[in-house]
Amino acid sequence: MGFDVQTLREAVARHGRVVRVVIASVRGSSPRETGTAMLVWQDGQSGTIGGGTLEFEAAEAARSQTEPKRLSTHALGPDLGQCCGGAVTLLSEVYEAADMAALGSEVIARPAAPAPMPPATPMSVKRILASARSQGLAPAPQLADGWMIEPVHRPCSPVWIWGAGHVGRALVDVLAPLPDLEITWADTGADRFPSEIPPALTAVPASDPALLVSHAPENAAHLVLTYSHALDLALCHALLSHRFAFAGLIGSKTKWARFRSRLAALGHAPGHIARITCPIGDPQLGKHPQMIAVGVAAQLLRHGVRDEQREGARA
Repeated sequence: MGFDVQTLREAVARHGRVVRVVIASVRGSSPRETGTAMLVWQDGQSGTIGGGTLEFEAAEAARSQTEPKRLSTHALGPDLGQCCGGAVTLLSEVYEAADMAALGSEVIARPAAPAPMPPATPMSVKRILASARSQGLAPAPQLADGWMIEPVHRPCSPVWIWGAGHVGRALVDVLAPLPDLEITWADTGADRFPSEIPPALTAVPASDPALLVSHAPENAAHLVLTYSHALDLALCHALLSHRFAFAGLIGSKTKWARFRSRLAALGHAPGHIARITCPIGDPQLGKHPQMIAVGVAAQLLRHGVRDEQREGARA
């Protein structure tokens, strides 16, 4: 989790005044973890801090909030009638266009309560920030000595989707909302893509997509599902000549048997070819594009994209 500055910036540009409600701390059981946030404006909201009564009341309070920031603690059982049994502390902060310039650092640390003068940074907060800098690691979201500390959100799991046909579009619909995925979407021409593409996604038209493989990070996951078997084969050949964390190919067992033979003829060893997963997804779900997409997404999440990326980078 992290502070998604870009999404907040877009919401402020679109709606003006936006209240960001973040779970600052958790005690006991909670629907979501520390650092989870939602954005609330006068006639709408995005994101979720867990739903239920907590989220409903927090959103209503945000719309009527007059102070620039507010810290509140909620016992989920006694106060809200929820079954989690724990307690959460929420930090609700008002953001307008003028406030966005202050969100330029990699770690956003600020007092969680309004003050007439900017307070001095507590020593405990300084130590957390210094430790994060020295180790090159982002600190965990946390409330420390009355200060909220959050790293800026950066997608950390690159996923390359090869093909913008029915299955490719369904995959984008399923995967694009996941905050940790950095998605690159490639096909042979701009006319292959839909007119509207999620803003956080990078669409790359290329007459020969296989030439793009060398530009992919070595820890990327690849999903190959173009309109052409010849292009699918060229992409698999290029991927086997480039490091990757995961590579999946859409198709049948018959297609994969033919591809294994052709990839071997191109000089790839059987053990290396076996690093490509085919077919991808869950065939038991059916062949509808959305069902294929659900199966592929579950496959990536079940096996842990991040773990596979670390292994792939070392391979």
